[in-house]
Amino acid sequence: MQTQQSNILSVAECRFCSLVSKANKEDPIGTAETCDYWLIIEIPQPWPQAFYEEHPKIQPLLGLFYEVFEQYEIKLRPMVIAPDREYSQLGFTRILYYYRPAKLFSQFEKQEFVVPDEQVTALVTAILQQLMQQPNDLSKFQQYEQQTSHIRELMVCTHAQVDLACGRFGSPLYRRLRKEYAPVSNGKLRVWQTTHFGGHQFAPTLADLPQGCFWGHFEPEALDLLVNRNDSPFGLRQFYRGWSGLSKFEQIAEREIWMQLGWNWLDYWKAGQVLVEDADWAEVRINYVAPDGSLSGGYQARVEVCGQVMSALSSATEMQLTAVKQYRVSHLIQVD
Repeated sequence: MQTQQSNILSVAECRFCSLVSKANKEDPIGTAETCDYWLIIEIPQPWPQAFYEEHPKIQPLLGLFYEVFEQYEIKLRPMVIAPDREYSQLGFTRILYYYRPAKLFSQFEKQEFVVPDEQVTALVTAILQQLMQQPNDLSKFQQYEQQTSHIRELMVCTHAQVDLACGRFGSPLYRRLRKEYAPVSNGKLRVWQTTHFGGHQFAPTLADLPQGCFWGHFEPEALDLLVNRNDSPFGLRQFYRGWSGLSKFEQIAEREIWMQLGWNWLDYWKAGQVLVEDADWAEVRINYVAPDGSLSGGYQARVEVCGQVMSALSSATEMQLTAVKQYRVSHLIQVD
């Protein structure tokens, strides 16, 4: 384990936070944001660091977003994607809205709208009002809804204005996915550039929808396995940040279950519960139901600290290193 001999790295030694994290073998598991909803808006680049506060389509919505997050404490992940020459339509804006369909679930349900540019703010307002169970005009936008529930969306963070590592490592991965994998998917896969969704130190980082899995430190040689699922999922273990339908300790336990059961596990309906939590350990339960209802039960796991590594949470000329706890599953049993 690396000790804290020097907290500052010069840009000449290492300019990107993700290189520090990867070199020090930081495990990304348990860092996926827990979400019940995703709201993704198509907005052209560039994306300045403060563009949420300044963009004319977003700025009028800030008050509603504040209500959603602070007053209602709704677990919503807003994101922006860059228009694509093939997918996008001049004068229109795409909005993807994903929602958790039930307590136990395997993937998010999706509504997709392609609306005239001047109606973006009104549609997002209606979606947020519906989330807060307020009167809304969402039904007026049915004519713009697209039937795309069969499409898998891979979101790659390339938001260099927030952190240089996302541009440096995310952009090449995006280009490869977009050029080599999306065109041969028969319309079943789209690949997007996105604004940041946390975890700069894990660049390149991806979100996989509608499943809701997060990935980090991703390597190009693992793309076949990610996209086609043509071999053991163990090859993705080191890149898995977790499933956004669960919280931190639940995500750590869920990875071990997935490694044991294989790809079919991703289709099981799941929900997690933290039974007991202390500073350095937690007892969690993951309940599951097979898609056809033939199997149901749960797994109980103990997750505990197994050490720490030094990591950089953002890229900088001089980096401040932070000690980050690392975890392992020390006990996992199947229960009724």
